[in-house]
Order: sequence, then structure tokens, then C-alpha cells
Amino acid sequence: MMGFARLPLARVSGLRFWKLCGSGTGEGFTPRPNTAVYAILCVWDSKAQAQSALQNSAIFNRYQRACDENWTVFLETSSARGAWSGQNPFEISDKPIEGPIAALTRATIKPSILMKFWGRVPAISQMIGANQDVLFKIGIGEVPFFHQVTFSIWPDAKAMANFARKDGPHAKAIRAVRDGLWFKEELYARFSVVETSGTWNGSNPIKLKEVE
Repeated sequence: MMGFARLPLARVSGLRFWKLCGSGTGEGFTPRPNTAVYAILCVWDSKAQAQSALQNSAIFNRYQRACDENWTVFLETSSARGAWSGQNPFEISDKPIEGPIAALTRATIKPSILMKFWGRVPAISQMIGANQDVLFKIGIGEVPFFHQVTFSIWPDAKAMANFARKDGPHAKAIRAVRDGLWFKEELYARFSVVETSGTWNGSNPIKLKEVE
């Protein structure tokens, strides 16, 4: 269903950019695929068009009928730099972030760096898994091993920054990436969490009262 969704998605009104992604096992930040969990990232012309398509379009209805559960996060972009498939698809909002903040990092890894990159992942995965501040986290990707995305949600910008800057596996990996030019293409974006719906493992990880 993921492979054959490209043509139907191209016909969905208001959908300007999308990516179909698989996920990793464990905390999600691993090269071993989790064949039970998939993610669809969508950039819409408006929230109203997004809600209408999720409720009424044939392709999203097919996914909802086929899955045991689904969870949707509506986001507004606060910052974005870099490129994804040759473009930056995110339009920055001038609204201030209130409540939880989501972070997305995306990269195309150079083939010569694969072993170095994945060698650092277990320590980072363990570190974020033990972090008490992170509200949600998952590792996803378009192409196994080469095209990787991390997505996480934090209670506020301070909690997210503390994790990113703390001297540990994550900070060391960031320095190695910069020093060694590991990526062919990369994008970093931050979002305000506007709304969530559905369930993840039986509950909603981000309650509505947290984003009001």
C-alpha cells in the first residue's frame, strides 16, 4: 500500500508535498525495519484541506481501514533549513510556539559513511530512550540505511535543547557529522504542535490539554 500510494496522493487536493516512510525497531532509531509501523509526512495548503482529505479521500480511508490504529499530529513550522529532495517544503509560520515543540531531522547519508553513522546510532537511541523529557520519538526513513528521518516531541524548547547540546553520544555525533560532511542532503525543522488525534499503543501520547 505504501508503494502504490504515490499516484493517489498526487491527486489529493491541497497536498503539496509528501513522503512515505517505514520505521525502525526498538526506540525506532535502528536500521532494523519495523514492518508494522509506517509514517506519512504531508505538507498541506491549509489545515482545513488536511482534515478534509484525512476524513474523505480514498487513499487515507484505505489506510484507516487496514490499520489497527493510527495517530495524526498537526504541526506549524517555526523554523526550517536545508533541503529534502532538492527543496525545503516547509513554510514558516509567524506564530510563536506555545506548548510542545516537535523536531525533525532528515538526511541522505553518503554510502562511504554508512558504517560510521550506524555505529553511533545504538548509543543515541539508548540516550533518547532514557530521557524523561521527550514526549514522543521515532526514527523513520524513505529508503532503509540511506534516507533517514528522526522525529521527536518535547514539552518545550529548553528540554529539547538540553538533550541536543548535552555532551554525550548525540552531541558527539553532531560534531562528527559537521567535521566529516557525512550527508549528501540534510534538513532540520522545528514545529509547534497544533493538534493531535488518534492513538499510539492505545493512547494519545500528546494530550490536547497540553497544547491548548
